[in-house]
Amino acid sequence: MTDAVQTSTRRGRPPAGQSVLSRDAILEAAMSVIDDDGVETLSMRTVARRLGVDPKSLYNHVANKDALLDGIAGLILSRMVVPEPLGSLREDITAIAWAFRDAALAGHPRAARLVLTRPVESLLTLAPLEAALATFIRAGAAPEFAVHGLRTVLAFITGTLLREVETALTFAQSDPAEATARQQALESVDLPCVNEAATYLATCDHEQEFEFGLTLLADAFEHRVCTERRR
Repeated sequence: MTDAVQTSTRRGRPPAGQSVLSRDAILEAAMSVIDDDGVETLSMRTVARRLGVDPKSLYNHVANKDALLDGIAGLILSRMVVPEPLGSLREDITAIAWAFRDAALAGHPRAARLVLTRPVESLLTLAPLEAALATFIRAGAAPEFAVHGLRTVLAFITGTLLREVETALTFAQSDPAEATARQQALESVDLPCVNEAATYLATCDHEQEFEFGLTLLADAFEHRVCTERRR
């Protein structure tokens, strides 16, 4: 097998003949590492291995691993199309959450947790954060409440994305035979509430679960903000 063929089969590696690294190429390779093996495996060395270069060469374009993580978090936010506000806390926060989910799932859902863990000032774009905070503040929430609300929504989105992408527990959404077997197993244990809910535990529609949890959050935010305004 020639070197050219080997190069074309490795994800994240620059095209054959491309000798100059770039920040974009490094971030793309880092994304592919996360896609394949998760955030916890990401390092300058694993990215360099993906690109087929010496790890030291990466530092000409990315200062360190923290800068690499910041860049990935920024890319996730930069792909998000921020919806136009409708003037309703419930509707606007729901629309923003769905837009974030769509952006993450369209590209690199395993990297979504980085938006939660990276310092806000390090992100490449703050437009989605501004939109979410503005939604709360326009509705009458104090800035502190807006930040708590934003973090709660991000935690919910990230948790549901990780469950959808990385969970080891297989939900038989599209395999009736597997769903039936799982339901029967749940019904066989000596736990009455598990038995009663076995039909619903045996499968998982991720979009339905996302909608359910997001609706509860949006309703709670709206109720809390209205309550605070009346005090």
